[in-house]
Amino acid sequence: MGRPRVLSGVQPTGALHLGNWLGAIRNWVDLQHDHDTFFCVVDLHAVTVPHDPKRLAEDTLSTAALYLACGLDPELCTIFVQSQVPAHSELCWLLNCVTPLNWLERMIQFKEKALKQGDNVSVGLLDYPVLMAADILLYDADLVPVGEDQKQHLELARDIAQQRINARFGTEDAPILKVPQPLILKDGARVMSLTDGRSKMSKSDPNEGSRITLLDPPDQITKKIKRAKTDPERGLEFGNPERPETDNLLGLYALLSGRGREAAAAECSEMGWGQFKPLLAEATVAALDPIQKRYHELMEDRAQLLAVLETGRQRAGAVADASAQRVRSALGFLRSS
Repeated sequence: MGRPRVLSGVQPTGALHLGNWLGAIRNWVDLQHDHDTFFCVVDLHAVTVPHDPKRLAEDTLSTAALYLACGLDPELCTIFVQSQVPAHSELCWLLNCVTPLNWLERMIQFKEKALKQGDNVSVGLLDYPVLMAADILLYDADLVPVGEDQKQHLELARDIAQQRINARFGTEDAPILKVPQPLILKDGARVMSLTDGRSKMSKSDPNEGSRITLLDPPDQITKKIKRAKTDPERGLEFGNPERPETDNLLGLYALLSGRGREAAAAECSEMGWGQFKPLLAEATVAALDPIQKRYHELMEDRAQLLAVLETGRQRAGAVADASAQRVRSALGFLRSS
Protein backbone atom coordinates (compact mmCIF):
# COMPACT_ATOMS: atom_id res chain seq x y z
CA MET A 1 0.00 0.00 0.00
CA GLY A 2 1.37 3.43 -0.99
CA ARG A 3 1.64 6.55 1.09
CA PRO A 4 -1.65 8.35 1.85
CA ARG A 5 -2.34 11.09 -0.68
CA VAL A 6 -2.96 14.70 0.34
CA LEU A 7 -4.35 17.54 -1.81
CA SER A 8 -4.44 21.20 -0.86
CA GLY A 9 -3.98 24.68 -2.31
CA VAL A 10 -4.54 28.40 -1.88
CA GLN A 11 -5.78 31.17 -4.14
CA PRO A 12 -3.28 33.54 -5.77
CA THR A 13 -5.36 36.63 -4.95
CA GLY A 14 -3.77 38.83 -2.30
CA ALA A 15 -0.40 38.27 -0.66
CA LEU A 16 0.04 35.12 1.42
CA HIS A 17 0.22 35.98 5.12
CA LEU A 18 1.26 34.44 8.43
CA GLY A 19 -2.04 32.61 8.70
CA ASN A 20 -1.51 30.90 5.33
CA TRP A 21 2.02 29.89 6.30
CA LEU A 22 1.58 28.86 9.92
CA GLY A 23 -1.88 27.39 9.44
CA ALA A 24 -1.36 25.55 6.15
CA ILE A 25 1.91 25.69 4.22
CA ARG A 26 4.11 24.88 7.21
CA ASN A 27 2.07 21.71 7.69
CA TRP A 28 2.39 20.87 3.98
CA VAL A 29 6.17 20.99 4.32
CA ASP A 30 5.98 18.32 7.02
CA LEU A 31 3.45 16.22 5.10
CA GLN A 32 5.54 15.99 1.93
CA HIS A 33 8.04 13.69 3.64
CA ASP A 34 5.64 10.85 4.43
CA HIS A 35 2.61 11.48 2.20
CA ASP A 36 2.01 11.59 -1.55
CA THR A 37 1.33 15.32 -1.73
CA PHE A 38 -0.27 17.49 -4.43
CA PHE A 39 -0.32 21.26 -3.88
CA CYS A 40 -1.95 23.56 -6.40
CA VAL A 41 -2.34 27.29 -6.92
CA VAL A 42 -6.12 27.45 -7.28
CA ASP A 43 -6.37 30.26 -9.81
CA LEU A 44 -9.80 29.18 -11.10
CA HIS A 45 -11.21 29.99 -7.67
CA ALA A 46 -9.66 33.46 -7.87
CA VAL A 47 -12.10 34.58 -10.59
CA THR A 48 -15.30 33.82 -8.66
CA VAL A 49 -15.12 37.42 -7.43
CA PRO A 50 -14.02 40.54 -9.34
CA HIS A 51 -10.28 40.37 -10.02
CA ASP A 52 -7.55 42.21 -11.93
CA PRO A 53 -6.69 40.15 -15.04
CA LYS A 54 -3.40 42.04 -15.38
CA ARG A 55 -2.32 40.66 -12.00
CA LEU A 56 -3.60 37.08 -12.09
CA ALA A 57 -0.69 35.40 -13.92
CA GLU A 58 1.95 37.27 -11.92
CA ASP A 59 0.18 36.53 -8.63
CA THR A 60 -0.04 32.87 -9.62
CA LEU A 61 3.72 32.71 -10.20
CA SER A 62 4.35 34.61 -6.97
CA THR A 63 2.24 32.16 -4.97
CA ALA A 64 4.06 29.18 -6.50
CA ALA A 65 7.39 30.82 -5.64
CA LEU A 66 6.27 31.27 -2.04
CA TYR A 67 5.31 27.57 -1.87
CA LEU A 68 8.91 26.72 -2.77
CA ALA A 69 10.42 29.43 -0.57
CA CYS A 70 8.50 28.08 2.43
CA GLY A 71 10.08 24.66 1.95
CA LEU A 72 7.98 22.65 -0.49
CA ASP A 73 10.34 20.47 -2.52
CA PRO A 74 9.30 19.53 -6.09
CA GLU A 75 11.33 16.33 -5.67
CA LEU A 76 9.02 15.32 -2.81
CA CYS A 77 5.66 16.80 -3.84
CA THR A 78 3.70 17.87 -6.93
CA ILE A 79 3.25 21.64 -7.32
CA PHE A 80 0.98 22.84 -10.13
CA VAL A 81 -1.46 25.49 -11.32
CA GLN A 82 -5.11 24.44 -11.25
CA SER A 83 -6.17 26.02 -14.55
CA GLN A 84 -3.37 24.23 -16.42
CA VAL A 85 -5.06 20.87 -15.75
CA PRO A 86 -8.30 20.96 -17.82
CA ALA A 87 -9.81 18.01 -15.92
CA HIS A 88 -10.64 20.38 -13.04
CA SER A 89 -13.14 22.29 -15.17
CA GLU A 90 -14.51 19.18 -16.84
CA LEU A 91 -15.13 17.27 -13.63
CA CYS A 92 -16.68 20.36 -12.07
CA TRP A 93 -19.26 20.40 -14.90
CA LEU A 94 -19.99 16.68 -14.55
CA LEU A 95 -20.43 17.04 -10.78
CA ASN A 96 -22.62 20.13 -11.31
CA CYS A 97 -25.06 17.95 -13.20
CA VAL A 98 -25.57 15.58 -10.27
CA THR A 99 -25.33 18.03 -7.34
CA PRO A 100 -28.63 19.38 -5.95
CA LEU A 101 -28.89 23.16 -6.05
CA ASN A 102 -30.09 23.35 -2.44
CA TRP A 103 -26.83 21.77 -1.27
CA LEU A 104 -25.00 24.84 -2.59
CA GLU A 105 -27.53 27.40 -1.39
CA ARG A 106 -26.97 26.35 2.22
CA MET A 107 -23.18 26.86 2.13
CA ILE A 108 -22.26 29.38 4.81
CA GLN A 109 -19.44 31.09 2.92
CA PHE A 110 -21.65 31.68 -0.11
CA LYS A 111 -24.22 33.41 2.06
CA GLU A 112 -21.57 35.62 3.67
CA LYS A 113 -19.84 36.59 0.42
CA ALA A 114 -23.12 37.08 -1.46
CA LEU A 115 -24.20 39.66 1.12
CA LYS A 116 -21.04 41.67 0.42
CA GLN A 117 -21.43 41.54 -3.38
CA GLY A 118 -25.13 42.32 -3.64
CA ASP A 119 -26.34 42.25 -7.27
CA ASN A 120 -22.89 41.26 -8.59
CA VAL A 121 -22.96 37.70 -7.26
CA SER A 122 -21.78 35.31 -9.98
CA VAL A 123 -22.82 31.73 -10.64
CA GLY A 124 -19.16 30.89 -9.99
CA LEU A 125 -19.40 32.13 -6.40
CA LEU A 126 -22.35 29.82 -5.79
CA ASP A 127 -20.69 26.94 -7.61
CA TYR A 128 -17.10 27.10 -6.41
CA PRO A 129 -17.65 24.43 -3.72
CA VAL A 130 -18.35 21.97 -6.56
CA LEU A 131 -15.09 23.04 -8.24
CA MET A 132 -13.38 22.50 -4.89
CA ALA A 133 -14.93 19.04 -4.75
CA ALA A 134 -13.58 18.35 -8.25
CA ASP A 135 -10.13 19.55 -7.15
CA ILE A 136 -10.10 17.03 -4.31
CA LEU A 137 -11.78 14.08 -6.01
CA LEU A 138 -9.62 14.21 -9.14
CA TYR A 139 -6.55 13.18 -7.15
CA ASP A 140 -8.06 10.29 -5.16
CA ALA A 141 -7.06 12.22 -2.05
CA ASP A 142 -7.07 10.20 1.15
CA LEU A 143 -6.70 13.28 3.32
CA VAL A 144 -7.51 16.96 2.90
CA PRO A 145 -6.06 19.49 5.40
CA VAL A 146 -8.93 21.64 6.64
CA GLY A 147 -9.52 24.42 9.09
CA GLU A 148 -12.85 25.18 10.70
CA ASP A 149 -14.02 27.37 7.80
CA GLN A 150 -13.46 24.62 5.19
CA LYS A 151 -15.09 21.66 6.94
CA GLN A 152 -18.43 22.27 5.21
CA HIS A 153 -16.77 22.26 1.79
CA LEU A 154 -15.05 18.94 2.46
CA GLU A 155 -18.33 17.45 3.65
CA LEU A 156 -19.89 18.55 0.36
CA ALA A 157 -17.09 16.83 -1.58
CA ARG A 158 -17.63 13.66 0.44
CA ASP A 159 -21.40 13.76 -0.12
CA ILE A 160 -21.03 14.32 -3.87
CA ALA A 161 -18.54 11.46 -4.18
CA GLN A 162 -20.52 8.96 -2.13
CA GLN A 163 -24.18 9.88 -2.61
CA ARG A 164 -24.25 11.36 -6.11
CA ILE A 165 -21.52 9.37 -7.92
CA ASN A 166 -20.55 6.14 -6.16
CA ALA A 167 -24.04 5.18 -4.92
CA ARG A 168 -25.71 5.94 -8.27
CA PHE A 169 -23.13 4.87 -10.82
CA GLY A 170 -20.66 2.60 -9.04
CA THR A 171 -20.76 -0.50 -6.87
CA GLU A 172 -19.74 -1.15 -3.28
CA ASP A 173 -16.75 -3.17 -4.47
CA ALA A 174 -15.78 -0.72 -7.22
CA PRO A 175 -16.41 2.90 -6.18
CA ILE A 176 -15.72 5.46 -8.88
CA LEU A 177 -14.35 8.19 -6.62
CA LYS A 178 -12.42 7.93 -3.37
CA VAL A 179 -14.20 9.54 -0.43
CA PRO A 180 -11.60 11.71 1.36
CA GLN A 181 -11.14 12.16 5.09
CA PRO A 182 -10.36 15.46 6.85
CA LEU A 183 -6.86 16.07 8.18
CA ILE A 184 -7.27 18.40 11.12
CA LEU A 185 -4.33 20.78 11.24
CA LYS A 186 -2.12 20.90 14.32
CA ASP A 187 -1.25 23.89 16.49
CA GLY A 188 -1.28 27.18 14.62
CA ALA A 189 -4.21 26.35 12.33
CA ARG A 190 -6.07 29.53 13.22
CA VAL A 191 -4.01 32.71 13.19
CA MET A 192 -6.20 35.64 14.08
CA SER A 193 -6.29 39.23 12.87
CA LEU A 194 -3.93 41.78 14.42
CA THR A 195 -6.86 44.18 14.72
CA ASP A 196 -9.46 41.73 16.07
CA GLY A 197 -8.44 38.64 18.01
CA ARG A 198 -11.82 37.02 17.38
CA SER A 199 -11.56 37.11 13.56
CA LYS A 200 -9.30 34.96 11.42
CA MET A 201 -6.39 36.67 9.63
CA SER A 202 -7.61 37.13 6.05
CA LYS A 203 -6.31 38.28 2.68
CA SER A 204 -9.68 39.90 1.99
CA ASP A 205 -9.71 42.15 5.07
CA PRO A 206 -9.64 45.75 3.73
CA ASN A 207 -7.41 46.78 6.66
CA GLU A 208 -3.79 46.03 5.65
CA GLY A 209 -2.77 46.31 9.29
CA SER A 210 -4.82 43.22 10.15
CA ARG A 211 -2.23 40.85 8.67
CA ILE A 212 1.48 40.39 8.16
CA THR A 213 2.24 39.11 4.68
CA LEU A 214 5.17 36.81 4.00
CA LEU A 215 6.79 39.54 1.89
CA ASP A 216 6.35 42.49 4.26
CA PRO A 217 9.70 44.27 4.84
CA PRO A 218 11.04 44.42 8.44
CA ASP A 219 9.98 48.03 9.05
CA GLN A 220 6.42 47.28 7.96
CA ILE A 221 6.28 44.17 10.16
CA THR A 222 7.47 46.19 13.14
CA LYS A 223 4.92 48.93 12.45
CA LYS A 224 2.01 46.48 12.14
CA ILE A 225 2.93 44.69 15.35
CA LYS A 226 3.38 47.99 17.20
CA ARG A 227 -0.16 48.97 16.15
CA ALA A 228 -1.71 45.55 16.86
CA LYS A 229 -4.70 45.61 19.17
CA THR A 230 -3.98 44.68 22.78
CA ASP A 231 -5.60 45.09 26.20
CA PRO A 232 -4.59 47.16 29.24
CA GLU A 233 -3.47 44.22 31.37
CA ARG A 234 0.15 43.40 32.10
CA GLY A 235 1.46 39.89 31.56
CA LEU A 236 0.62 37.57 28.66
CA GLU A 237 -1.27 34.30 28.98
CA PHE A 238 -2.99 31.62 26.96
CA GLY A 239 -6.57 30.49 27.24
CA ASN A 240 -8.28 33.57 28.67
CA PRO A 241 -11.44 34.10 26.55
CA GLU A 242 -11.56 37.72 27.67
CA ARG A 243 -8.13 38.35 26.10
CA PRO A 244 -8.31 37.01 22.51
CA GLU A 245 -5.63 39.38 21.17
CA THR A 246 -3.24 38.31 23.92
CA ASP A 247 -3.80 34.67 23.11
CA ASN A 248 -3.19 35.32 19.41
CA LEU A 249 -0.02 37.43 19.76
CA LEU A 250 1.54 35.10 22.32
CA GLY A 251 0.66 32.16 20.07
CA LEU A 252 2.42 33.85 17.16
CA TYR A 253 5.51 34.40 19.30
CA ALA A 254 5.52 30.77 20.42
CA LEU A 255 5.42 29.59 16.79
CA LEU A 256 7.72 32.15 15.18
CA SER A 257 10.40 32.03 17.85
CA GLY A 258 10.32 28.24 17.94
CA ARG A 259 10.09 28.32 21.74
CA GLY A 260 6.72 26.56 21.96
CA ARG A 261 3.69 27.55 23.99
CA GLU A 262 4.87 26.51 27.45
CA ALA A 263 8.24 28.30 27.26
CA ALA A 264 6.71 31.38 25.60
CA ALA A 265 4.02 31.66 28.28
CA ALA A 266 6.61 31.39 31.05
CA GLU A 267 8.91 33.95 29.42
CA CYS A 268 6.15 36.51 28.85
CA SER A 269 3.97 36.00 31.93
CA GLU A 270 5.15 39.23 33.57
CA MET A 271 5.85 41.32 30.46
CA GLY A 272 4.20 44.56 29.47
CA TRP A 273 3.24 45.19 25.85
CA GLY A 274 6.07 47.68 25.37
CA GLN A 275 8.56 44.90 26.08
CA PHE A 276 6.72 42.11 24.28
CA LYS A 277 5.91 43.73 20.92
CA PRO A 278 9.56 44.37 19.92
CA LEU A 279 10.28 40.75 20.88
CA LEU A 280 7.47 39.52 18.62
CA ALA A 281 8.58 41.81 15.78
CA GLU A 282 12.16 40.54 16.02
CA ALA A 283 11.00 36.89 15.96
CA THR A 284 8.72 37.56 12.99
CA VAL A 285 11.40 39.32 10.94
CA ALA A 286 13.90 36.53 11.67
CA ALA A 287 11.41 33.79 10.75
CA LEU A 288 10.44 35.41 7.44
CA ASP A 289 13.95 36.45 6.35
CA PRO A 290 14.99 33.10 4.76
CA ILE A 291 11.60 32.79 3.03
CA GLN A 292 11.90 36.28 1.54
CA LYS A 293 15.47 35.69 0.35
CA ARG A 294 14.55 32.40 -1.34
CA TYR A 295 11.42 33.95 -2.88
CA HIS A 296 13.40 36.76 -4.55
CA GLU A 297 15.92 34.24 -5.92
CA LEU A 298 13.09 32.22 -7.46
CA MET A 299 11.35 35.24 -8.97
CA GLU A 300 14.62 36.28 -10.61
CA ASP A 301 14.89 32.85 -12.28
CA ARG A 302 11.48 32.46 -13.96
CA ALA A 303 12.71 29.60 -16.13
CA GLN A 304 13.35 27.41 -13.09
CA LEU A 305 9.98 28.28 -11.57
CA LEU A 306 8.10 27.59 -14.81
CA ALA A 307 9.94 24.28 -15.19
CA VAL A 308 8.76 23.20 -11.73
CA LEU A 309 5.16 24.08 -12.65
CA GLU A 310 5.40 22.26 -15.99
CA THR A 311 6.63 19.09 -14.30
CA GLY A 312 3.81 19.48 -11.78
CA ARG A 313 1.27 19.96 -14.55
CA GLN A 314 2.33 16.73 -16.22
CA ARG A 315 2.24 14.70 -13.00
CA ALA A 316 -1.07 16.17 -11.86
CA GLY A 317 -2.61 15.90 -15.32
CA ALA A 318 -1.89 12.17 -15.56
CA VAL A 319 -3.64 11.46 -12.25
CA ALA A 320 -6.53 13.86 -12.89
CA ASP A 321 -7.24 12.59 -16.42
CA ALA A 322 -7.56 9.01 -15.15
CA SER A 323 -10.09 10.06 -12.52
CA ALA A 324 -12.07 12.19 -14.95
CA GLN A 325 -12.17 9.27 -17.40
CA ARG A 326 -13.69 7.00 -14.73
CA VAL A 327 -16.47 9.51 -14.16
CA ARG A 328 -17.03 10.00 -17.90
CA SER A 329 -17.38 6.25 -18.39
CA ALA A 330 -19.66 5.86 -15.39
CA LEU A 331 -21.96 8.58 -16.71
CA GLY A 332 -22.11 6.90 -20.11
CA PHE A 333 -20.02 9.17 -22.31
CA LEU A 334 -18.50 7.80 -25.52
CA ARG A 335 -14.84 7.05 -24.92
CA SER A 336 -12.42 8.79 -27.27
CA SER A 337 -9.97 6.64 -29.20
